[in-house]
Amino acid sequence: MSAQRRAFRETWVRTRSRGRDSGSSSTFPILVCSVSQLGRAAGLASLGIMLRSTDRIRTTHVGSLARPPALLDLMQAAAQGRPVDPGELAEAERRAVTDVVARQRAAGLDMVSDGEQTKTGFYAYIGQRLGGFEPRAGGDPLAGFRPEIDSFPEYYEQYLKVAMTGGMAVPVVPLRCTGPVAYIGHERLRRDLDLLRSAAPDLDADQVFVCAVAPSGVGGNEYYPSQADYLSAVADALHVEYAAIVEAGFTLQIDDPFLTDVFSYGTGSAESKLAVARTYVDAINRSLRGIPRNRVRLHTCYGINEGPRVHDAPLADLIETLFTIEAGAFSFEAANPRHEHAYRVFETVKLPPDTVLMPGVISHATNIVEHPEVIADRIVRFAERAGRENVVASADCGFSSQATYTPEIHPTIVWAKFEALAEGARLATARLW
Repeated sequence: MSAQRRAFRETWVRTRSRGRDSGSSSTFPILVCSVSQLGRAAGLASLGIMLRSTDRIRTTHVGSLARPPALLDLMQAAAQGRPVDPGELAEAERRAVTDVVARQRAAGLDMVSDGEQTKTGFYAYIGQRLGGFEPRAGGDPLAGFRPEIDSFPEYYEQYLKVAMTGGMAVPVVPLRCTGPVAYIGHERLRRDLDLLRSAAPDLDADQVFVCAVAPSGVGGNEYYPSQADYLSAVADALHVEYAAIVEAGFTLQIDDPFLTDVFSYGTGSAESKLAVARTYVDAINRSLRGIPRNRVRLHTCYGINEGPRVHDAPLADLIETLFTIEAGAFSFEAANPRHEHAYRVFETVKLPPDTVLMPGVISHATNIVEHPEVIADRIVRFAERAGRENVVASADCGFSSQATYTPEIHPTIVWAKFEALAEGARLATARLW
């Protein structure tokens, strides 16, 4: 462990100890030190702490993984208003996070997450974190995909009954902003970060990431005078969560399929789509103020998992917009048949300085386990164009973006995919070094 990383870990331990000395059980150093103070103490502003493939191809994934049935039962009971023992729920969450971290490491992944085990969905969870919103039943969470759904109505009628939001253990209820936005999720976030640190006490910040939704994925506006004002308010509130994740010693991943949707499903001219996309980017960058970019990874995808997906915008349409986000790594789909050609983008587009690509080389849209040689081919194509040290092999998207009893990719197959990913990275390393 380098001196800079040792300084970071010692800073985290000191802040944890202060919390315990004050009588708190938290390992989450809220209000003990700011991001800028922590960055100065550990040299984070100059430390290239983002995971990089400096001597071999590293591996990671996108975040969400299937929750165990016992935890789903408790989530569903709580959402339905049935009594749930807090201690039983806490223990189920602890077991789920501990197990999912251990299994990622056993599969050979270099950078792991908590699998979003405690969240009902990658964006649905935000209703527990932000004040100023009210649930509004009756909305269609898939309305934005209407052109795709209308192109293949028979297929999607069948698919959506059991997949995506149709298969959720806790149904999505759209949120509308009806008052000032404020962050209220400190305690829930503290528990999540404590669970992850307990499950991975020996891992550095570039080996563990935590997912959080982008500002553009939080409900709809009925309060602020403009969409820009609304996104700014949401960004300011989410900054609390983003900064806390980094302060706790993890890498932040912002999940933003909504930006990609602008290019896939937005109406109007190319210029008008770009204008909307810029407001999303501005909100992200506002939410990241003061957070070193080498502690941030940005994931984007296309929302729909297994489908024709003929409306997906190619990476070439949005790459320049993506690269204006103050993140040190970018995760995107590049393994499924609609996007496997994405590597060609980097024949003409150059990476910003100190930027890492995390292309998907295994797919979340098929139960076929990719052969390691195929995975190695995909990795090498990106490495030859972007530089081997700038490529970390990943998945296209999460394998259970919503908490569901029926994930589209069976959990046993996910672990086999991760093992194939690790083996593919080893094969690519042999070719590239």
